[in-house]
Amino acid sequence: MRSRPQTVLSLLMEMRMTLSLRPVTADNYEAICDLDVAPEQEAFVACNMWSLVEAAYNDGHITRGIYLNDEAVGFFMWVYESPNKVSIYRFMVDQAHQRQGIGRQAMTLALQEIQQDSNLSYIEICYNPNNPVAKHFYASFGFIEVGMDDDGEDMLAQIALSNQ
Repeated sequence: MRSRPQTVLSLLMEMRMTLSLRPVTADNYEAICDLDVAPEQEAFVACNMWSLVEAAYNDGHITRGIYLNDEAVGFFMWVYESPNKVSIYRFMVDQAHQRQGIGRQAMTLALQEIQQDSNLSYIEICYNPNNPVAKHFYASFGFIEVGMDDDGEDMLAQIALSNQ
């Protein structure tokens, strides 16, 4: 039996890009540290190296590399503030991979992973209140603004979970 020639569509499906979140370990931390946001975004995002140091010395900090197939393209860090609340502290996509839908897919994966903890009541995130792109992006996932953070610098938004 002769096999059918592959169509362009079937070839593209075989080459499909897969996005995943992976724990940051001794094997991949350097790739995560090498990621950068665009220069105009640097004031809004802590460097990944500092975030990994922070996570190494503080309990409840979870780090994930965002991977497109086997290439590190972004970073997440979330923190268990209490048994029923997680705050997303860091979220970035490397400048070379922005505006491709990676951030949206990665946020979906992160929220799915975080929500696996049935004890959680809230997921929080903070962002610059003068950033309408961030506001719209987070709102599209169900984050609702609840006011300024304790320092009065960033907008605090949260998702209330129905796990309780």
